[in-house]
Amino acid sequence: MKSNVVRSIAAILILHGATSARAQEVKKIQDNSFLLEEAYNQEDGVVQHIQSFQYMHGGDWAYTFTQEWPVPTQKHQLSYTIPYLRLDEERPDTGLGDILLNYRYQAVLEGPIAFSPRMSLILPTGNEDWGLGTGAWGLQGNLPLSVELSDRWVTHWNLGATFVPRAKGPDRSEADTSGFNYGASIIYLADSSFNLMLELAGNTNETVSEGGRVEREYAFFINPGMRWAIDFESGLQIVPGLSFPIGIGPSEGDFGVLFYLSLEHPLFKPKPSSR
Repeated sequence: MKSNVVRSIAAILILHGATSARAQEVKKIQDNSFLLEEAYNQEDGVVQHIQSFQYMHGGDWAYTFTQEWPVPTQKHQLSYTIPYLRLDEERPDTGLGDILLNYRYQAVLEGPIAFSPRMSLILPTGNEDWGLGTGAWGLQGNLPLSVELSDRWVTHWNLGATFVPRAKGPDRSEADTSGFNYGASIIYLADSSFNLMLELAGNTNETVSEGGRVEREYAFFINPGMRWAIDFESGLQIVPGLSFPIGIGPSEGDFGVLFYLSLEHPLFKPKPSSR
């Protein structure tokens, strides 16, 4: 169960949107949630590098690196996510997980509402014998919705699904597997550079056991945390974050700490204005 929790959270960690292109005098912190995906694609000419490290009670941990690019404008975004995992405290297995290649379409960015559906290709790069991957190609989709309730309050909503045909079990048997993810969050903007966050994220996940049997597992976490921004005149924005995932329901008894770091900067230096 704990191995599934770490894999699930490692996948959720990558599902970020990007900074809104709406002009504002003070740049707010956007596209820096931890377990949820915000519905803001990368604005024109800006690239984002996201790192997350989660350590769970018992010794399991997950590290992910994600890089997001506008192609070539905010309407379309490409990204990739590389996970590196440690699973099973009784027989530690550490290594590369399944890499995701992601495409997001900024369908709505009007007033307080943003919506950007995503589709991802799952590459079978993780060792399925160690439980680090599924051993097969797969697809994942997510529907992130972001709503600004006021100048101080923002909420985010996610609903998604994963499908992996012919996923492999420990005895090399195969079966089709599916999963679902869901979540919501509320963020309080104490000011433009410091936010308080509360995320709720859950998923169901199927794995293949011996004989090709498909087993379904469940996970649900609440995740209180905080994030803050450091802005530079060059356009670089650094966003560190810290949160404490706590399992409830099917994940009761699981808890840990999550460290987050985002670097976002323009791809090119702005040209000096001519008079």
